[in-house]
Amino acid sequence: MADKIQKNPSGLNVPAKELPKIEKPRKDWRNSFHWRVFRIMAEFVDGFQFVTDFKKTVTFFGSARLPQDDHWYREAQKLGRILARAGFGIITGGGPGIMEAANRGAVEGKGDSVGLNIQLPFEQRINPFVRKAIGFHYFFTRKVMLSYSAQAYVFFPGGYGTLDEAFEILTLIQTKKIYEKIPVVLVGKDFWGTLDRWMKEKLVKDYQTIDAEDLKLYYLVDTAEEAFEIIKKSKPREEF
Repeated sequence: MADKIQKNPSGLNVPAKELPKIEKPRKDWRNSFHWRVFRIMAEFVDGFQFVTDFKKTVTFFGSARLPQDDHWYREAQKLGRILARAGFGIITGGGPGIMEAANRGAVEGKGDSVGLNIQLPFEQRINPFVRKAIGFHYFFTRKVMLSYSAQAYVFFPGGYGTLDEAFEILTLIQTKKIYEKIPVVLVGKDFWGTLDRWMKEKLVKDYQTIDAEDLKLYYLVDTAEEAFEIIKKSKPREEF
């Protein structure tokens, strides 16, 4: 594959707020809550069957807006490559930015490059480095699959979606709904350091809304190499 990224001719690899507006179809029986329940069930069944075929995986999260020449794009690409060469599969949301970088590194490292993407009316918003993919209609079913079977989670700088995923994963580990030893790696001290300090100062010290021990549920690093040293020690998920 050429080193240059293939541009999506439809222009759908853009920030979420710039995606084209979708005209709502005329309502019929498919808009009933009964039908939605079955559609949701089907997405969960298909999603679980898809992700459980991949073992020893790491899920990447991060901004869809970061370009190829961004420092964190390059670090995500490097980490994806290092992990793939070490036998890890890479799972992302399948979109641009950090997701694309991680999938790109997985391809370079000759590992599984997996994308769990969102379906749009005419095509899927997916980067050109995904080799195995599944599309979801609902964001929440996709969100479950992104966190279902990975044995480590990596968070690069991102926006609301990245923060949402990070805190949900940490909550699930804190409440022991998923394996409490699973590594959660926040990459980028310049980005995550302020949040880390705020949690120590406000959540632990001033308001006591979390315990000091809860701050040990994640690692804060600055490079792909540091992240790899943590992830390579992770254990396979056994609760599934």
